Amino acid sequence: MLETISKIVNVTNDALYTYILIIMLVAAGIYFTVRTRFAPFRLFGEQIRAVTEKNNGNGVSSFQALMISTASRVGTGNIVGVSTAICLGGFGSVFWMWVIAIIGSASAFVESTLAQIYKRKGPDGCYGGPAYYIESALKNRTLAVVFSVLLIITYGFGFNMLASYNLQDTFSTYGFYNKSTTPWIIGAVIAVIVCYCLIGGGKRIAKITSLLVPVMGVAYVVISLIIVVLNIKFLPDVFARIFREAFDFKSIFGGFTGSCVMLGIKRGLFSNEAGIGSAPNASASAEVSHPAKQGLVQVLSVFIDTILICSATAFMCMFSGVEPTEEIAGAVYVQQAIASVFGKFGPIFITVAMALFAFTTLIGNLYYVDKCVIHIAGKIPSKKARVTINVISSLIIFAGAGLSADLLWGIADVTMGAMAVINIPVIIILGKHAFNALKDYEKQRKAGKDPVFKAANIGLGYTSVDCWK
Repeated sequence: MLETISKIVNVTNDALYTYILIIMLVAAGIYFTVRTRFAPFRLFGEQIRAVTEKNNGNGVSSFQALMISTASRVGTGNIVGVSTAICLGGFGSVFWMWVIAIIGSASAFVESTLAQIYKRKGPDGCYGGPAYYIESALKNRTLAVVFSVLLIITYGFGFNMLASYNLQDTFSTYGFYNKSTTPWIIGAVIAVIVCYCLIGGGKRIAKITSLLVPVMGVAYVVISLIIVVLNIKFLPDVFARIFREAFDFKSIFGGFTGSCVMLGIKRGLFSNEAGIGSAPNASASAEVSHPAKQGLVQVLSVFIDTILICSATAFMCMFSGVEPTEEIAGAVYVQQAIASVFGKFGPIFITVAMALFAFTTLIGNLYYVDKCVIHIAGKIPSKKARVTINVISSLIIFAGAGLSADLLWGIADVTMGAMAVINIPVIIILGKHAFNALKDYEKQRKAGKDPVFKAANIGLGYTSVDCWK
């Protein structure tokens, strides 16, 4: 049975990532970059200004919303995913991860701005996401529910089970590790901790992620930089190999499904999530005066995830001198790489990093799931229903610790790809509202004002929005 499922998953993945998603992601990213007049690069100063802006309300701040989305983006995939891509696809896969991040940043701006425009009011603040702008703007409840279900499967099941598995797998290099019992013990511990955070609701999640994400991100990048500096002699060879393998077309087209291009795109998409429709669920919760502010902030999240954290893992591995092979793909390669410089401290640091990355990913993912459950139900669930959902989510995390990583990667790739197939055409159709919001924002900034959004300024009636009346 599992073999049949695995074959179906592999065939579907090949079709999605060999043809459909490559075209959609690149085309949409270029289109949005041009239509926003290269806003992700042109307005970098505005991104910093927006994320450091103080929150005058009682809801989630712009910075906290950024940390929630970054918590989901920055996860075990930034370590295991990057390592696997390098081991299976070569150094060239890193280049294609960069490309996807740069191109996808404009898509992140558009989808997050739309989430802000069409967000809704709740007792604990605003909430929203793709399901809400699909239903409100396109008047298509069925498609919105399908998207919500796909997100729940992708993040509540696939990615969370995978994060749990990756976390316990980092302990496999230690002497106390027992294949039959250790994964379940670790799974149980992380499930209990996550359940505690979930019971505290969105505000507790926001506080935890806004504390842990910056700390772990900075520490991880610093360790990577130390390895690079200590092995600076490898700099010319590493970059030469990255570009040589990235454009080795004979090798790429000889086996495209396992090439650096496909692996780079898959892991880049898995990591930065631009265009998928996940981060907008966090963006919608931010209390800001203008939707474009949070759109610009989400561009930073893509750069933090891929340009900083993924690159940190890649350089950590590539500058270590440890040659990547299929046998050490995953956490083992990263542990061996860091151990070559820091000795016994290396694997311990990666274990701690994996634990923090996995933890913040789990609670960030379930924040998204919560918003989609609200959408499907049409209301905020009762306290008893929420407790039930939180317990089920924790049990899924527990189960993921002992399952096959290959199948989990495959299923997560399929459902994530399906989310993108729905979300990208939708944000292309609705993109004009994000472009108009950006123009309105820039017009007010040039006039020396702190931009304040009014739906009428971009041609939207008050009946189509909820939080901007």
